[in-house]
Amino acid sequence: MTDEQDAEITRVLKAVGRGDRQAAEDLLPLLYDELRRLAASKLAHEAPGQTLQATALVHEAYLRLVGTEDRGWDNRGHFFAAAGHAMRRILVEAARRKGRRKRGADRRRIDFEEADLAIEPPGDDILALDEAIKRLEADDARCGQIVNLRYFAGLTTEETSAALGISVSTVESEWRYIRRRLYTELSDQDADQP
Repeated sequence: MTDEQDAEITRVLKAVGRGDRQAAEDLLPLLYDELRRLAASKLAHEAPGQTLQATALVHEAYLRLVGTEDRGWDNRGHFFAAAGHAMRRILVEAARRKGRRKRGADRRRIDFEEADLAIEPPGDDILALDEAIKRLEADDARCGQIVNLRYFAGLTTEETSAALGISVSTVESEWRYIRRRLYTELSDQDADQP
């Protein structure tokens, strides 16, 4: 992305923050491709049988972001942090809905080709990840911000650094710590499962 495009996005984000309805309509086309790639990336890590599609995730997150009272985004990084957080909430809500008994949570989906398999391949559990991130945020709020920016918003180390106003090396070292901690927590949970 060029500096000119980034400046245009920042200008539109500030106009949206002031309540400019036209700017809110102009924002989605400017960021749609990037948001859709981010959503597709997040959905690729979901368990098989996910019915939520990337387009629906982008639109739901966008509606939540533009429909909120706090629309004072400072820049592209700040907006993507909010978008990543909104996508996380949507995925968690979808996982909780899917986990309800009336939605068939007590049943296991089996593809015909896999019917003879004795074991099921492990899948990412968004609810377990969300719980681990909540524990991380309770211990260190900045680490929670970093994981939301890097994992859910898909920002680079440099973009995360700029969004939080900290050095790139700090983001890199804390990102290593975050990944190690989340891996350990999620691995320990998997070991506790039968």
